[in-house]
Amino acid sequence: MKAISPSAEQRRRGRPPRDQTRPDAPRARLIRAGVAILTEKGFSAVGVEEILDAAEVPKGSFYHYFDSKEAFGLELIDAYAGYFARKLDRWFDDTGRAPLDRIGDFIADARSGMARYRYRRGCLVGNLGQEMGVLPEPFRKRLAAVFRDWEARTSRCLRSAQEAGEISNHLDCDSLAQFFWTGWEGAVLRAKLERRPDALDVFAAGFLAMIRTRGDGQ
Repeated sequence: MKAISPSAEQRRRGRPPRDQTRPDAPRARLIRAGVAILTEKGFSAVGVEEILDAAEVPKGSFYHYFDSKEAFGLELIDAYAGYFARKLDRWFDDTGRAPLDRIGDFIADARSGMARYRYRRGCLVGNLGQEMGVLPEPFRKRLAAVFRDWEARTSRCLRSAQEAGEISNHLDCDSLAQFFWTGWEGAVLRAKLERRPDALDVFAAGFLAMIRTRGDGQ
């Protein structure tokens, strides 16, 4: 009779396979499903069972992969932050485009993404931020760190715009980046509320016009 290895025996008893980062692994599917659901719904309103169903992972196995719903939520923030950082880099680091056009390209892509889901999905980080009064305290620092990272990437793009002569050298790029994300998150929220892109368009046009006008010395 063929001997059964210890790892095979463990998996037979219900433990997950070692590499849970593969796209088809249950843990990876749970994270993808969680991110998708939380861009539309609140964390406190979503149950573990709904996420298990969406990921097509057997009920009762959630705690094989995560210590708690809170730990799961923190991993969702990290996963979304990584995904979004790559998205920002794809647009903001495109040296084939003028810096302000890169920001416009990011906005157009985000607008298209919201339209694809009929404005039902927004920003996971923004959604969680609105729930902070009822969420575990560790979420606060994690969410604030994500916003700071986005602002730093945006500030670098704005400094490139200064170097290209698109905006004034007197502008504070760090403050402008913070202003952008404060306004953009509000626009995303209103687009979800109204199920149309008007708020995104108004904010984007206003922000770009404001910094270009100041760059003209007006």
